[in-house]
This record gives sequence, structure tokens and C-alpha cells, in this order.
Amino acid sequence: MRILFFSDIHGIDKNLNVIEREINDKKIDKLVCLGDLYYTGPTYNQDFVIRSNKVHDFLTKYQDILICMKGNCDSAVDIKASDFPISDGISLLLVDGLDIYITHGNEYSYEKNRKLNRNGILVYGHEHTPFIKKDDKMIYINVGSISLPRNDVATYAIYEDKKIIIYDIDGNVIDGVEL
Repeated sequence: MRILFFSDIHGIDKNLNVIEREINDKKIDKLVCLGDLYYTGPTYNQDFVIRSNKVHDFLTKYQDILICMKGNCDSAVDIKASDFPISDGISLLLVDGLDIYITHGNEYSYEKNRKLNRNGILVYGHEHTPFIKKDDKMIYINVGSISLPRNDVATYAIYEDKKIIIYDIDGNVIDGVEL
């Protein structure tokens, strides 16, 4: 099973070609979008073009393999306008005997693990900065942002054979973990 995780598109389609390339080249089985699909919010003061319709079309194109979580910038209107389900809160993927929890990151994260008191992996975005952290029970993987990285490096992650690797859009390995 190959799973590609990405997050925080915010209506910016400029790096979705990288995701599409990975879907095709690596024969991705599941595409997991961790939220913040169409809207950037008022706090970003960068030079970019919002193309929410292009993001919508991209996600709809892959809806047969797509699992999509709701982000803090996703509204009820966004969800209603989407042609695929968008889950709120937290979901569980059972893969290769592993419990992989997926969420946006504004409710559950390394800093906010108060509701997760179990063994497993938590994969999320929200913070726009990729990292892997561990405590005595959980592995926390933030995939960063595909469109608005806080560290100027757009990123995503791929799960395969009980490993998760975070890549930048040039294919360089940022971090990884064996599970």
C-alpha cells in the first residue's frame, strides 16, 4: 500500500503537478489530503494566485483514491461544493497492522495530544512546517504544506512498507521514519 499525504493547499494549484506526478510514477493507492483546500485566510501576505476551481478539479479527478479531512479554513460552503466527502475531526487508517490517525492538526497534534492516549501514528498538517516527533506512545508526522510552507520548502509525505518519508517538491528527502 502506497499512501501520499499532503496538506494546506489553500486554493493554490502551483505544486499539484508534483502530487500528480507522484500518483502516477509511484502508483499511489490512496491520496490523503489533510485539509485547508480552497481558502488562504487573511493572514497570508505573499505573492500567489488563488485558483480554488483548479484545486477542486484536481481533487475531484482523484476522488476514487482520495481521503479528505476538513481543515480549519474549510467552510460548510467548501464542503457542499466539493464532489467528494470531507471528514471532520480525526479518522483512522488501518494499514499493514498499523493505526495511522489522520487529521488536519488544529485539534490533534504533537502539542495537543490530550485526546490521543494510545499507540499509533498521527499524520497531520496545519502548521505548514514538516517534522517527525515521537513520545512514548505516538509518532507525530507533520507533512508541512504543499502550497504555503513556513520554511520556503513545499512538502508532502509518502507511506510505503512501514516507512513514512517527507519529501520536498524537488524529490529531496526532508525526514523519514520506520514504523
